[in-house]
Amino acid sequence: MKIFDDELFLGYLHEINPQFAGIYFPSSKLLSKKRGDKSGVNVGDFIIIEGKEHGFLARLIETGLHDGCNKTIKSEQDDLQLLGKAELLLIFKISDPDKAQKTVFAYPPVGSKVYACSDEQIEKYIRRFGNKEKEGDIYAPLGKLVSGTAQCNVSLNALFQRHCAVVGTTGGGKSWTVSKLMEEVISKTNNRIILFDATGEYGAIKSKTVVLGEDSYLPYQKLSINDLFILLKPGGESQKSILLEAVRSLKIVRLSGKTGTFKKAYQQRKEYNELYEKNVTEIEDNTCNFDINFLVPQIKEECVSYFPEGWGQADTKLYDRQASLVNRIVNLINTDVFNRLFGFKNVPKEHASIIDVIENFTEDTQSKGSILRINLEYVSSLFSAKEITANAIGSYLLNKAREKDFKESPVILVVDEAHQFMNKGVTDEHFESLPLDAFDLIAKECRKYGLFLCLATQMPRDIPEGTLSQLGSFIVHRLINERDKKVVENAASSAGKNMLSFLPALGEGEALLIGVDFPMPLLVKLDKPDSPPVYNTPLLKQKE
Repeated sequence: MKIFDDELFLGYLHEINPQFAGIYFPSSKLLSKKRGDKSGVNVGDFIIIEGKEHGFLARLIETGLHDGCNKTIKSEQDDLQLLGKAELLLIFKISDPDKAQKTVFAYPPVGSKVYACSDEQIEKYIRRFGNKEKEGDIYAPLGKLVSGTAQCNVSLNALFQRHCAVVGTTGGGKSWTVSKLMEEVISKTNNRIILFDATGEYGAIKSKTVVLGEDSYLPYQKLSINDLFILLKPGGESQKSILLEAVRSLKIVRLSGKTGTFKKAYQQRKEYNELYEKNVTEIEDNTCNFDINFLVPQIKEECVSYFPEGWGQADTKLYDRQASLVNRIVNLINTDVFNRLFGFKNVPKEHASIIDVIENFTEDTQSKGSILRINLEYVSSLFSAKEITANAIGSYLLNKAREKDFKESPVILVVDEAHQFMNKGVTDEHFESLPLDAFDLIAKECRKYGLFLCLATQMPRDIPEGTLSQLGSFIVHRLINERDKKVVENAASSAGKNMLSFLPALGEGEALLIGVDFPMPLLVKLDKPDSPPVYNTPLLKQKE
């Protein structure tokens, strides 16, 4: 069927301004006429306006009786004159109607004919959104448009290359959408997905799974110095400088092939300086590759007087200022929660290093087109353990991205319940906050390195504003909270306010797709994933 077919004719344009087009429908029967599988044209449906050199795609947002129509409505069979309002969305050349774009360089003149837009034509436009023709784009069928039966085949590059967010209140279908997206990626590409499963609800999806604290751990030696500071929260310059010196000394001990501490009281600096100069790169490599069980006695070794050639007697006052730091170190390495997560001592032999798991997953050719699910369900929330652990793994992935490990084969990092891990921090005894900002930095830096972030959250208001500004696409399910709606409105400039007004009324599985590579918002009913999430919410039971 042609795009300007008489069978699709609806009416004429009687008013135009930069945002909207006013339409005169001479007969209500033209709107109610069945066209293919569609029963008629209703509010929310797409229409086509025929200009002189250009055509326009618009969305019908309002209809009502013509002022001159005084006829009393007796039944829906009555033929009425109607007025409507439509939002202008895209423009295309009459000679090439399949290639539409977002622009404001021309407007249709008053008197232009208005036509219904077929589902087939809408599908063509959607397929071009974010099209990367030079790279051979990949499309995923996410579902159908709520208005009509048009299939929503979306470019996966358009969705993920600028990072993505899936947001919505509980029960809106957010987790189903995440499952659907992951299934489409692994079925159509060779790219890998790393999933942070905060609650364990994605157990049904096909993946390699590790359960942190149960069958795997994050070796503390792979933590960054910043991660160590987050765990130990050194207060003031004295504790920070002493802690850093102790770390350097213990690294020198390890590199010299010895164990224990580096003795400093009444010692010359020659041996220390030689070892430091020889191994400076490894000593200052920002990792915790030393024996943390000797950290407390090494801190005592650092609390000595200094002179140019070496160290003098113990400085008891300086050591007294480290008392709170020492207590935190002792508590940390003897707390079962952290010992099972970071392997300070007594790590079960069968527990795998999450770092080795990630390395094998990202390097093994057999893992292409698959998912690594990191289950954080059993990580305790005490002492901010879950947030710190997730942030530490995020830091590790950030550094791998900076080293361009994902440049040739991009990885999608999916963070479920992202509000649990982002916009967080820990506070030291002087009330100075240390931010847990690994995912924020990934959003800001890693798109060019091939690490794409997909955040899923029911509370977008808790995601840092800087992170939201880096997200190029949003799949927005039902949102009720005004602050959450405002966050989406501010972050996604392509969304019209009239479309955001639908958010509180969206049904289960319905979502608004908006983004940089999507020149107009799409209201989609997403298909059910093959392996939907499993919810273990307890149910009330009937009284016996």
